[in-house]
Amino acid sequence: QVQLVESGGGLVQTGASLRLSCAASGRTFSNYVIGWFRQAPGKERVFVAAISRNVFRQYYADSVKGRFTISRDNAKNTVSLQMNSLKPEDTAVYYCAADRGLGVSTSSTTYDYWGQGTQVTVSS
Repeated sequence: QVQLVESGGGLVQTGASLRLSCAASGRTFSNYVIGWFRQAPGKERVFVAAISRNVFRQYYADSVKGRFTISRDNAKNTVSLQMNSLKPEDTAVYYCAADRGLGVSTSSTTYDYWGQGTQVTVSS
């Protein structure tokens, strides 16, 4: 089992940057695919980015490709999401999630463990 805690959210202006962090407990962190999802008010939770377990292959939603970068440090049990050139439409609660599966999924239903979320608000 793994527990996840997100941090780094906040209120920023359009064009600004934020770095979200996801800290995980447990000694088997490297066995999990880690994903970031976001949920805006009144909308479904959607995929943002994911990173594979050891090869560190990265996957992104089209809406964030070129602006966001996901990375992980298995020695520190952390995953980060660097968000640049933020837009008002990036406003949402951001969640990190862990998946024990073999492949990298963009579906929230695949992920087994979730953090509590961190709010990101981008003002225009």
